Amino acid sequence: MRVAHIEDELENHDRGLDHDLPRLLQRRGLLQLVAGASLVTLAGCASAEVSSGGSSSTGSPPAGSASTSAPSPSAGSTAATTASQVPDGNIPEETAGPFPGDGSNGVNILTESGIIRSDITSSFGSSTTKAEGVPLSITMTLLDFENGSVPLDGAAVYLWHCNRDGEYSLYSRNATNENYLRGVQETDASGKVTFTSIFPAAYSGRWPHIHFEVYPSLAKATNSQNKIATSQMALPENTSAEVYATAGYEQSVQNLAQTSLDTDNVFSDGYDLQIPTVTGSATKGLSLNFTCAV
Repeated sequence: MRVAHIEDELENHDRGLDHDLPRLLQRRGLLQLVAGASLVTLAGCASAEVSSGGSSSTGSPPAGSASTSAPSPSAGSTAATTASQVPDGNIPEETAGPFPGDGSNGVNILTESGIIRSDITSSFGSSTTKAEGVPLSITMTLLDFENGSVPLDGAAVYLWHCNRDGEYSLYSRNATNENYLRGVQETDASGKVTFTSIFPAAYSGRWPHIHFEVYPSLAKATNSQNKIATSQMALPENTSAEVYATAGYEQSVQNLAQTSLDTDNVFSDGYDLQIPTVTGSATKGLSLNFTCAV
């Protein structure tokens, strides 16, 4: 197993996932009743084909801190999925790394009430600390590879990444009591989930990345043994460089310069299916769109 290296929400939060699920499933049923009749096209936004140094972000590097409100997903995220956008293979299986928070290495945040959420910028429970950084909207579209790459409805995505300082909540020395930048969402009829987050740092020895696991359902998304896929997104180089030119990301500049996709211990064996499309700017916020088949 390849291992990354790094230095050492809320009322009713203690009732557990058993308290959350009935409310969430009831809400989902009501939404489907209203929206089901009008659903004609499949929503999704696939990753554009990007070279190892490519990025679709725009804008000039800012001189100061970025806005603190996340942007809405880009217009492309609501476009119908076309045949040319469907990945030509299922997402590569990757290590969850040493800081998964899924019960496979210490703490299991997946059993906590509050983990099912779209905005993952703040901790939930006993802490409400907010992770600062350049706003990033993350939209993922999941496809069922073994069933003709149709949208994967009703699956659960657990997503997590490091903060602006390269630290992981629950594990890192300065973030042990935090659980920000972690969350679970259920895919809709178009296979889509959206998270509101920040752009993660580049820490020593790793290319900038985002971790995620896919589970067959919310009910199953409580233990790593139930996952059906584990992988990582490799963030585009130009976007990363733009973000790291802003205040608070200073240490990421050198870390980014010292690695590459071709030498990263996760992506060096191939990353064509793992680079998302990122639009927007570091000053106004960024929107990430990623389609993968599992």
